[in-house]
Amino acid sequence: MTTVAIITGAGSGIGLGCAEKLSAAGMCVLGVGRRADLLEAMEAHLGDPQRTASLAVDITEEDAPRRIVALALERWGRVDFLINNAGAGSPKPLLETDDAGLDQALDLMLKAPFRLAREAMPHMAPGAAVINISSTFGVIGGLRGGAYSVAKAGLWGLTSHIAAHYGAQGIRSNVVAPGVTDTPMTAGRYEDVRFQRMNVEMTPHTRLGTVEDVASTVAFLCSPGGSFINGQTIAVDGGWSSTKYLSEDALNATWTFADQT
Repeated sequence: MTTVAIITGAGSGIGLGCAEKLSAAGMCVLGVGRRADLLEAMEAHLGDPQRTASLAVDITEEDAPRRIVALALERWGRVDFLINNAGAGSPKPLLETDDAGLDQALDLMLKAPFRLAREAMPHMAPGAAVINISSTFGVIGGLRGGAYSVAKAGLWGLTSHIAAHYGAQGIRSNVVAPGVTDTPMTAGRYEDVRFQRMNVEMTPHTRLGTVEDVASTVAFLCSPGGSFINGQTIAVDGGWSSTKYLSEDALNATWTFADQT
């Protein structure tokens, strides 16, 4: 039986990685994003026109959820998995965030997933699932998290509601919360010494996260092996958010203090 996955933000990064994994598992994939050129490249990369489609649309637009779900139904007649992945990140602290920035974050990373899940779920059968890609900044808040942390944390509320209210119908929902992952969104950040210290020196693993790590977790949740996992947040971060780890370099660093006079 053919299964169908809708993936937002599918043109690059984690979304593209999810498209690769789910396509390789034999699923039909509808990739959604803003840039038609990236989506065309995704389709060419997956290399199976019968099982791949894309839609270039701003998911915050009023009619976007209807258009997305309608295309999946038109092509394959069903929706099995919804991967709410689209996001943007240049977080600013609370006092540096204006209303426009707040609205943009909430519209893209909370309201759009809510509306898309609302549109897709009437077409989902037992065994289907909604997977919301959050962030460790949604789990613990994080320095400079601001509106980004608020939107990503809100996905947990959406997820737990779906898990509780629709779980008895056989529809699951879970959160995947990546830590800092090497994607176009984080390009250039690794050159920032403070960024390196906050992530490398506080991750009790020998490396930072990759798209493969996150996409593999999503694929597992869409597989029979993940079929009894519901209402959970899985942090894919090497232990960054759940430990108080500091590297030997950090522990042995010389402390300096700002002049308080």
